[in-house]
Amino acid sequence: MMQEPAFQRAPELRVSTWLNTSEPLSLEALRGRVVVIEAFQMLCPGCVSHGLPQAQRIAETFRSDDVVVIGLHTVFEHHAAQGTEEALAAFLHEYRIGFPVAIDAPGAAGSTPQTMAAYGLRGTPSLLLIDRAGRLRGDHFGHVSDLRLGAEIMALSAETAEPLIQAPDKDPVPAGKCDEVGCLV
Repeated sequence: MMQEPAFQRAPELRVSTWLNTSEPLSLEALRGRVVVIEAFQMLCPGCVSHGLPQAQRIAETFRSDDVVVIGLHTVFEHHAAQGTEEALAAFLHEYRIGFPVAIDAPGAAGSTPQTMAAYGLRGTPSLLLIDRAGRLRGDHFGHVSDLRLGAEIMALSAETAEPLIQAPDKDPVPAGKCDEVGCLV
């Protein structure tokens, strides 16, 4: 029997404000669904040309009761130009971004925003994948191909929220049948 790899629990989002949602979201409340977090800055060229359009495609492709897309506006540069809620709301409207977007809570004076620091993000765009059990399973910095990302999301979507652990006194499959664990005679 293969040992299931250990994955760390995804840190809860530390945000100051939510946009495009009637109430704040939490990873705990989203347990049971795959969560895709797109960390971006509205003045980041890679975010505008790749990260956010990809997040929109994910939100349009997967059922929202299975896969949730969240934007995380995490400002670590050009604070005066993009640091206001009003500027971000206008940006989201202009780019027709309809999925929930959180504004990362600022760090101490001049430091990295809180959620960005908690996840150890290197910059933007960054994309995080959290499985149904609330564990961090993917961390991509920069552009990631749609095909690769779709495969990763589908693999996580196919998993159950709790690891499937076979009872030690039971066979993994009925005699004469095969599954991914093996075949019994």
